[in-house]
Amino acid sequence: MDLLNSTGMLAGYTMGMKPDGREMLVVAIKGTFTIPKPGEEPQLAEQQIPLIMADTFTGEPGFSAPLYEVDYAPIRHRCDVLLNGSAYAPQGRPARMVQVGLRLGSFIKTFNVVGERYWNAGITIAPGQPAEFTIMPVSYDNAFGGLDNFHEDKNKHSAYMLNPVGKGYHQRLASQLVDGTLMPNTEEVNRPIQTPDGDYKPMAFGPVGRGWSQRLPYGGTYDQDWIDNTFPFLPADFNEAYYQAAPEDQQIPYPKGGEEVVLVNLSPEGRVAFSLPAIDVPVVFFRKKGGRHETRAVIDTVVIEPDKGVFSLTWRASLPLKKNMFEIPQVLAGKMSRGWWRARELGKTYYPSLAHLAEANKAETEEED
Repeated sequence: MDLLNSTGMLAGYTMGMKPDGREMLVVAIKGTFTIPKPGEEPQLAEQQIPLIMADTFTGEPGFSAPLYEVDYAPIRHRCDVLLNGSAYAPQGRPARMVQVGLRLGSFIKTFNVVGERYWNAGITIAPGQPAEFTIMPVSYDNAFGGLDNFHEDKNKHSAYMLNPVGKGYHQRLASQLVDGTLMPNTEEVNRPIQTPDGDYKPMAFGPVGRGWSQRLPYGGTYDQDWIDNTFPFLPADFNEAYYQAAPEDQQIPYPKGGEEVVLVNLSPEGRVAFSLPAIDVPVVFFRKKGGRHETRAVIDTVVIEPDKGVFSLTWRASLPLKKNMFEIPQVLAGKMSRGWWRARELGKTYYPSLAHLAEANKAETEEED
């Protein structure tokens, strides 16, 4: 299949599958933009972040926080709003606790970021005094959760499945197992972490792991009945909400462009505000036997990276297929001129200028010689 990309951004395609087994052609368009200075507009960054081909983590896969998720999800019914970055103490003055916030349109999320601290376990278990910091990474690596693997008996180990890569969680509260162990660096604003075995909500802005308890149930049931009667198709109870990488409170209706983004204490400036660019991304699927399907790609992933001074938007369009992707020989992402459309209708090659025509004729002559 030929993908024509006139968006000025990066584009790619893949094949997806609906839960009923029907194949679909998926086109993803990704643009990386600079976070502008006050009064300026976002511009396409000189270096574009490639489309992510496989899930990426902060460290060892399965034992660290997801950083980026593959850009080729078959469909996302809502937009994931994600942020990879750090908390900054206001005006660079060391602090023990800083409140960070992210707003996009009407969506708002805030939580506290706390300095390095440890559990104190004596007669009772209590949080230790946090150390001061000026910059603190914000990710699920530093949020409440993790593995309780401190007991010498492996049969007594457990994991906090809302965030198995975090820290601070203990199911077994023996003083010698808890005392001096690391606490998390993030917590809800109105619910500070007080006990190692609490049911605290892990606080971060990044993607949620595919196997974590808040996302895994959407993946469906893969049992012997599925192996015998459904494989290789998705199970009957598969829910497409599984494709959402963001936690539920960071999923919003598709942005149209123009929505204001506000970051608080997520950069040295303290407060950063800008608006998402409003870019129309039409996508045309040309059918092998003539005719075409026209649609508009929607923004279903926003990834903000203040430490790098950029953010990326991913647009997605998909087409359910009658049989397979060979019925679509060509896809156009973006806009083409009237001349291009006219040449296509006449079955001719379009040349944007006489210079391009002369260059093509020269190449053809050299091949003949």
